[in-house]
Amino acid sequence: MHHQSIGVDGLRLLIIDDHVDTRELLKIFFETEGAEIKAVATSGEALDVMSRFLPDMVISEIYLPDAAGHSLLAKVRNLEAARDRWIPAIALSAFVKEEDFVYALKAGFQMYLRKPVILDELLYLVAEFACLNAHQLNRGLPNK
Repeated sequence: MHHQSIGVDGLRLLIIDDHVDTRELLKIFFETEGAEIKAVATSGEALDVMSRFLPDMVISEIYLPDAAGHSLLAKVRNLEAARDRWIPAIALSAFVKEEDFVYALKAGFQMYLRKPVILDELLYLVAEFACLNAHQLNRGLPNK
């Protein structure tokens, strides 16, 4: 793991994963890197948290017990659009079928990572997406 933060310090992340070990690992990892984390197990919990927490990014398992991550992302996008915001999203899954990858990207996820995820790669992606999103906002460009 990196010994210094590469751009996630102060970042607000919403992690959605029904596997408690994955959820806790990601929560602890990103907190150690300086991010503020909300971690939940279901899409219902995610939408509830989003009513009072404005994440800078979503990291979500695509197969949740109460809804597919694809439909959750559509709800997140609608909620954020009502706030005049847009946030990047990364899909996680243990499934490796090509159609899952394609469907996740078509649903609006910026990246699809297979589990077990390599933490340094995820950290790098989160930092890159956050940097790109902030750069677009600072230039007054639509960040989609």
